[in-house]
Amino acid sequence: MTELPELSGKVALVTGASRGIGYGVAEALVARGDRVCITGRNEDALKEAVEQLGTERAIYVAGKAHDEAHQAVAVERTMEAFGRVDHLINNAGTNPVFGPLADLDLGIARKVFETNVISALGFAQKTWHAWQKDNGGAIVNIASVAGIAPSPFIAAYGVSKAAMINLTQQMAHEFAPKVRVNAIAPAVVKTKFAQALYEGREAEAAAAYPLARLGVPSDIGGAAAFLTSGQSDWITGQTLVIDGGIFLNAGVG
Repeated sequence: MTELPELSGKVALVTGASRGIGYGVAEALVARGDRVCITGRNEDALKEAVEQLGTERAIYVAGKAHDEAHQAVAVERTMEAFGRVDHLINNAGTNPVFGPLADLDLGIARKVFETNVISALGFAQKTWHAWQKDNGGAIVNIASVAGIAPSPFIAAYGVSKAAMINLTQQMAHEFAPKVRVNAIAPAVVKTKFAQALYEGREAEAAAAYPLARLGVPSDIGGAAAFLTSGQSDWITGQTLVIDGGIFLNAGVG
């Protein structure tokens, strides 16, 4: 990013943001003038992402999303660097298994929930106590259409995202009126994370969508920017489905 916009005065913490959807969200927020702290496991990838976003506006904290110590450090570093943390975007997630529920390793299921759900709650708790409880703000949880309808062979991921949607509603109720909490449920977005769902067959996969393409990270970034802006001040507890119209095909043989 060569030309940075005027500072908005707002600060966001975006988890799982060295690439993919998380990076797309961070990019959209920086583009409107926010400062951001991004997290992820790969320090080299985070460094590169910060350089692309602009070192004047972005910092990073490397660590595992489900690690409570990492959550605390990420919030503390954001407060130290920028003095506030208005917005939290919970994007960190994992899907390490592909197969039927009947054969699902329960240890892997626990790992999926730790990363996809419990970590989101942990970051939200820490952000709430550090800033939002007294000053307000917004939280956006990145869920999935897999949390709304069955998704064969990625059921553990889908169930975790269904839990995240309910977590969104619970937090929206408890954190009101200071903090608005919403979720975004994307269909397939072209990222390394989702590559197995379209690699080598992108045209075929895209043909199933009424809008004739898969999503890209900026699609989700724009939605997150909206849900953390003043334009969405009367929206909370909602899940915004961004699916290229794929659900329109439900029931069509």
